[in-house]
This record gives sequence, structure tokens and C-alpha cells, in this order.
Amino acid sequence: MSKIVENYKVEGSEWSNALDKAFNKINKKVKIDGFRQGKAPRNVYEKKYGKTDLYVEASDELVHQYYHKLIDEKNIIPVAEPQVNLVKLDDNGMEVNFTFFVKPEVTLGKYKNLGIKKEKATATKKEVETRINSMREKFADLVDVETEVKKGNIAVIDFEGFKDGVAFSGGKGENYSLEIGSNTFIPGFEDGIIGMKKGEEKDLDLTFPKDYAADLAGAKVTFHVKVNEIKQRVLPELNEEFLKDLNIPNVDTVEKLNKQIEEEILAEKNREIDNKFLDEVLKKATDEMTAEIEDEIYEEEVNRMYYEFVERMKMQGIDEELYFKYTNTKKEDLRKNMKEEATFRVRSRYLLESIAKAENISPTEEEAQKEAESLAEKYQMTKEEIIKSFGGIEVLVFDLQMRKTLEFLKENN
Repeated sequence: MSKIVENYKVEGSEWSNALDKAFNKINKKVKIDGFRQGKAPRNVYEKKYGKTDLYVEASDELVHQYYHKLIDEKNIIPVAEPQVNLVKLDDNGMEVNFTFFVKPEVTLGKYKNLGIKKEKATATKKEVETRINSMREKFADLVDVETEVKKGNIAVIDFEGFKDGVAFSGGKGENYSLEIGSNTFIPGFEDGIIGMKKGEEKDLDLTFPKDYAADLAGAKVTFHVKVNEIKQRVLPELNEEFLKDLNIPNVDTVEKLNKQIEEEILAEKNREIDNKFLDEVLKKATDEMTAEIEDEIYEEEVNRMYYEFVERMKMQGIDEELYFKYTNTKKEDLRKNMKEEATFRVRSRYLLESIAKAENISPTEEEAQKEAESLAEKYQMTKEEIIKSFGGIEVLVFDLQMRKTLEFLKENN
């Protein structure tokens, strides 16, 4: 089992002393008519305020005290937020149950030679051409077109949207460069511009998607559009001048560029294949292992994932409440969707720890120090900054152990 339940009873003089301490602490903060602050007798205080606050203060102090005592005496290392349940709380004493969630006992199943096939990466000629054309797009020239708007053109437009004849907020733009076919606007908008000529004006009757922002979801609107300019991208020739613009070291011919791009695509695909292969190995190996893991441990991982998600949103300048408003989702739904990934993470972590123990994969602190030096050089930071970013040398040792264990799994499957 991955939980430890401990019961504590506090009675007699220990409880009386705890209530006395609670009264002395609380009495300093209250004011009772006829007495200086903190000097009212206990019977007067209890007559005015009752005993509930005394029970709560005394139990809080004892719970905190016994919690740390249990952790130290029984060498408990919680992996999730413990549960504290007050069973009894009255004049005669208190009784409390502590439930600690700890690492589960893991029985490894088969984790080597699992028979999972690894794909082989290939880079086709078409994929190389597509990647190079994407690079050419970045150096494309925009030239004016005097004919009508076609798919792929960039239409420079003025537009304004109306709902029930009234302009709505955020629905207006001037000299907006819209690539036709980019699906930047709501369905039907870009198709409606196809065929328009420079200087032409037109009304587009459209309907917002049902999953759009609440005030416009499913609304019928009219956009008045004017085409100011029509432009077309002209890609540069694949020649020596273009290669100079790219400024890629040791790439001065088209053949070398093709080779470079092919190698890049292969490297990307190999990373994807490695990740997919490792995921399949981990899933198969976790299915093979036996471990009783309490749901609270999974919930702790969901909490961690959700916190990381919120922090990423903040870094992008997105407020938590605004995210749910504009995506028309709820916090509960997001957490529910995270549960499967959280379960996989937790089970994989205990699997890797158990394999590391079974295979004696134990990086030393010296190895971790060398790893920190290597990372410091790579990211142009000091070794101390790297160690601090990990949360200490012990965390870096653990991280190194997990990575080595993953490499072990790759080599043995």
C-alpha cells in the first residue's frame, strides 16, 4: 500500500495544558468590557465567546506538533498532501487520524526485450523541397497584382462587421493584409473576397461559429469589405544569391542545401521516433509492473501539471480566468483531461526508480557536478546557476539517474 494511517488521542493533562495555551494566545487578541486586553479570566471569556475557538487553536497546534513528530520518528516521506481527520474534539480531549501517502511498493514485471518495433526515419525528396520552399517564402517579394483576388494572394482590405445593423467591438480594420486561404477570419470571409478587384466594395453575410466568444457565438453578421490592394508572393530563385541570403555555414551549392535539409528532417524524425518508441516501452513496462497507487498521488501530479499550465499561460500574458472564458472550458474539465497523462507520469516515475534500483543505476554526485558543468557551458550559465535551477545537486543526481535509466530501456528493447 502507498499510504500509512496513524491515530493519535490527546486527553487528560496534555489536553488541559493545550487548552490553557490556546486560551492565553487567543485572550491576548480579544477585548472584554471591564478588563484590560488579555487580562479577562477564562470563565468570563468562555461565557462571552464559548469554547470552539479554544478547541480549534489547541487542536491546530497539536496536529502540527504530532505531524512533524510522526514524520521524524517513523521516517515518513510524503509524496502527496497528507489527510488530517479530526475524529473527536471536545472538553475531554481530541482524537485525530493522519493519512500519509508514500511511495508504493513496486513489483517489476518484464521491462527488457518487450518486442516493440522501432520505426526507421526517412526523408523524401518532396519533404526536402517543401522545407526549402518554406525557407524561400521568408525571402519572398510582394508584388502588386492588377487582376482579381485569388487564393494565395494577399488582399489589403478595409473591413467592418455589423450585428443587427450595429457595428460590434473588434470587428473593424483598415489596410489589413489578409492572406487568402490562411483561415485567419471566420469561415466564409476569405472565400467571399475571392474574385473581388482592387477598389471594389462588398457586403459579406456570415455566421460566427457556435464555439466563438459568448457575445458573438452563432451570431449572423454582415461584414462590409473594401479591397485596397492585391499582392502576390514571388519566391526567389534557388540560386547562389539565395544561398548567400540564407547564410548557412558550409552550404554554398543547391546540392549541399538539399543534403543539409535532408539531415535536419532525419534528425527531427529520429527524435520523434525515439520519443514514440520510449513512450510505448514505458506503457508496456508499466502495464507489466504491479503497484498499488492511491488516487491522491495521481491528484498531486494533476495539481503539479495544472500549476505548470497556469504558469505557462502567465508567461504568455494570458490570465487563468480569461483562458477559460475565451476557450469556453472549465477548470474541472481541464484537470479531468490531465488525469490520464498524470497517471502515466506517476507510474512511469515509479517504474524508472525501480528499474534503476534493480539495475544498480546510481549516478554519483561527482557525475552530477560534471553534468552541471556541461550544461553551464551549453547554456552559457554558471555551474551554480544550473544546480540552483534544478533545485539542488540531489535533484540533478536524480534527474541524471532517470535519464540513464531511460537510455538503459532504449538499449535493451
